[in-house]
Amino acid sequence: MPRDFLWSLPGAHRDLRRKEGFLTRIHLDGWLVLFLLILMGSGLVILYSATGGNLDTTLTQASRFGLALVVMFAVAQITPRFMRRWAPAVYAFTLLTLVAVLILGIDAKGAQRWITLGGFRIQPSELMKLALPLMLASYLSRCHLPPNWKNLLISFLIMAIPTLLIAIQPDLGTSILVAGAGLIVLFLAGLSWRLIASFIGLALAALPALWMVMHDYQKNRVKTFLNPERDPLGTGWNIIQSKTAIGSGGLYGKGWLEGTQSRLEFLPERHTDFIIAVLAEEAGLVGVVLLLTLYMLIIWRGMLIALSVDDTFSRLLASSIILTFFVYVFVNLGMVSGLLPVVGVPLPLVSYGGTSSITLMISFGILMSIHTQKKMIVK
Repeated sequence: MPRDFLWSLPGAHRDLRRKEGFLTRIHLDGWLVLFLLILMGSGLVILYSATGGNLDTTLTQASRFGLALVVMFAVAQITPRFMRRWAPAVYAFTLLTLVAVLILGIDAKGAQRWITLGGFRIQPSELMKLALPLMLASYLSRCHLPPNWKNLLISFLIMAIPTLLIAIQPDLGTSILVAGAGLIVLFLAGLSWRLIASFIGLALAALPALWMVMHDYQKNRVKTFLNPERDPLGTGWNIIQSKTAIGSGGLYGKGWLEGTQSRLEFLPERHTDFIIAVLAEEAGLVGVVLLLTLYMLIIWRGMLIALSVDDTFSRLLASSIILTFFVYVFVNLGMVSGLLPVVGVPLPLVSYGGTSSITLMISFGILMSIHTQKKMIVK
């Protein structure tokens, strides 16, 4: 029904203004909130099955989602101008926590990635996934675009420090994702295709050197990616079992709580990195397509928000947030299906995890702030 007709009805001006203005006044985007709530609810259902009906784990994740929603709402109240001003402080603080991890961090599974702050166990590398693009967007918004060589060198220095700190934890997968988030901001800032091609060439040329400094388990991941059957009971076990679970689900799946690969504990990390294999086995191709459709709706809404703003900072930040979210989904899907090496990337808002969920919801809070407060932005 045309909007002009609705506004011509008696009382429509007042009613529509009340309906449209409420979410704007509290700085939320209705469609984005709806899609996120559906995704979280779906994630809890999948997690409950992936943990074999463990209600305590599911409730713990639900409480984390509740906290993440509160944090998202709080961040949505912050103006983009305030974010741009305080981006260096956020980046510096997160950088300090990464240094603290190397000194005081908690060791788990051979990696030192967590630290306890204020009684909470956090993973600073997850926070850097947001702090880095925030810092780069703030810096580049003050530069003439496309960036010159001086701006590029400074930008690469901003990217290199946290990337190296994360890589030596060791956490190569997260370090690549953090660097990727920074590269997305640079690409959106107008980096020429010639420079992009040059950087890709340099990266390819550096692969032999990278191979020499990689840990043995990281080398095994690459070898397993190229040939999982070389060690089916060892390094190749995860991906073989994941593909078995995905393939056995067929079109409609075996039914909720009926997945044999997960219930009989053949599938490793089934509540974190490989959780979509549980969905594929129990809900089949139909279930996976529905989940991917939900992800695409979130990405679609995020891109609409990014395209609706005019100032450089908001455009760079909003676009990088939603494109980085797409990369997380893509990498996880590629990882569990054997199309990419296993790098330990969780499925956003579905895999079990606290810091990653809160970081994601902070980013969506920023998106909603940009969408509802764009008129307050100083260009």
